[in-house]
Amino acid sequence: MPSKFDFLRACLPALLLAAISQPAFAEDDLWATMQKTASAARELNYQGLFVYHNGAMIRSVQITHIYEGGREFTRNVVLDGRPREVFSEGDDIVIFNAKNDKVVIEKRRGQNLFPAMLPTQLHPLKQNYKLKFVGQERIAGRLAQVIDMVPNDNLRYQYRIWSDTEFGLLLKMSMLDTEGHTLEQIGFNQVAMLHTKDLDWFQPKIDTSKPYVMDDTTDLTHTADNLVVANLPTGYKKVDQIQLKVPGRTTQVQQLIFSDGLASVSLFVEPMVKGMQPRVGKKTMGSTNVYAHVLNGYQLVVVGEVPAQTVEQIAQQVTFKK
Repeated sequence: MPSKFDFLRACLPALLLAAISQPAFAEDDLWATMQKTASAARELNYQGLFVYHNGAMIRSVQITHIYEGGREFTRNVVLDGRPREVFSEGDDIVIFNAKNDKVVIEKRRGQNLFPAMLPTQLHPLKQNYKLKFVGQERIAGRLAQVIDMVPNDNLRYQYRIWSDTEFGLLLKMSMLDTEGHTLEQIGFNQVAMLHTKDLDWFQPKIDTSKPYVMDDTTDLTHTADNLVVANLPTGYKKVDQIQLKVPGRTTQVQQLIFSDGLASVSLFVEPMVKGMQPRVGKKTMGSTNVYAHVLNGYQLVVVGEVPAQTVEQIAQQVTFKK
């Protein structure tokens, strides 16, 4: 009767062959793949359907992207829940958001929208993450290289990248906690390259039964820098600062945005006024952590898809200029 060792000996050649056939990549080669992936999302013409998962929330989005004459044009149509269309031309983003009996038009600054999640300048990421080749997998009918972006510390999450082996397009991306559990995931179900540069699609579907109004809650001009975060977590830097007009309030909220090139954190600063209930404490919602406290008569709220200690460290480092 054969022993379990006979079985292992019989399987050993196949196991060794699988290990040998698994390609090995130097980290420089993996960063070259990341650079190709960062550029592909912005320079290729494609259309597809991707799905976003975060906790119990699931959203399906139809995307069309054209790169023409050095300019990017993207249209995202959210297919679940309240109708919403997002248009971007370069760094300018316009959102058409159906709310009750009207459609609100919102303007936003440029941000990393899927699949353009990676910055084109990878140097900050190289300082804070190491790359590890995981294998290959089919996503949306296309073969992808699977690469883990592993942080050097516990101030940011780990990311798993699925990069199209032919074109480099980001097909899927997951955010993982320290134990390897998926916190957030976004990826294509369908995707195809476009061979046309026609821009007839780059316009919203107009609902003539509803009025269209501009959202005036955001002042896109830079605010006076009257507060400082003395010691940011390693690798993070301030990338923007804007003012938000809160309906029903006389004061404005300042929003400071910090990033390491991939992870992003927002600090909201609001003057405390009579009758305002202070918010203090911590909260975790899926991949998002929140830390709130009051300092020198200001309500501070830090929110980000980063570990809890990162938002707390930013909140505790805020000081105000005299």
